[in-house]
Amino acid sequence: MRIGELAAAVGVTTRTVRHYHHQGLLPEPERRPNGYRDYTLRHAVVLARIRRLTELGLGLAEVRDVLAEDAGKDLVEVLSELDEDLARQEAALRERRARLRALLETEGGVPAEGPVSPRLAALFQDMAHAVADSPMAAKDREMLALIETTASPEDRERIMEVMGGALATPGGVERALAAYALLDELADAGPGDPRVEEAARALADCLPRDLLPDGWGGVDHDDSFLRAFYADFAPAQAEAIRRTLRILVEERR
Repeated sequence: MRIGELAAAVGVTTRTVRHYHHQGLLPEPERRPNGYRDYTLRHAVVLARIRRLTELGLGLAEVRDVLAEDAGKDLVEVLSELDEDLARQEAALRERRARLRALLETEGGVPAEGPVSPRLAALFQDMAHAVADSPMAAKDREMLALIETTASPEDRERIMEVMGGALATPGGVERALAAYALLDELADAGPGDPRVEEAARALADCLPRDLLPDGWGGVDHDDSFLRAFYADFAPAQAEAIRRTLRILVEERR
């Protein structure tokens, strides 16, 4: 058989046959005097077996082990491992679908900040009712989404708990509205603006004192994350946030 005839008989492409030659899976046939490869029935049998194994999900290295006469694993062992791997993938897919369903069923729809947990989506919904058009509130939601992605499970749970509780307290929404409004007004101001202190105090009044982790006092550390964090705000807004954190640290001492 010629290579095209072999490929057609087994249901693969000639490129695939050549690739299996290159990978050492399919033995090279003898060549006729005219230079063409002369494939035999044995080549078709091996190629068909390779196709069946790859369709089951085996990688080429695993196929090579199965085909090798001195393979360290027999076919049953390789297929059992594949079955276990597929079971893990199925479980992961079920978990992902459950998370997607929870997102799609969230009251108010998927938030603009992208896929977040149902708990954070509910908090965003509460914030949206209070401060729908505030640019500072939008930045706040972005930071909460970042924290949820990067924080440890313990810190994430603590922060969601205290932030949700802060809005739920009497006057919590009103305090948030006032703080966001003051910070939005500082968008074009310099760090020495007299309104900075007022905005810092208003923001500190919104935030629970246990928002910062125990022992945290790194407000002024020359930290690359903090530099990037403050750089995302206008100068006066960044200074108000610095002062807010100082207030929270001092009040916890």
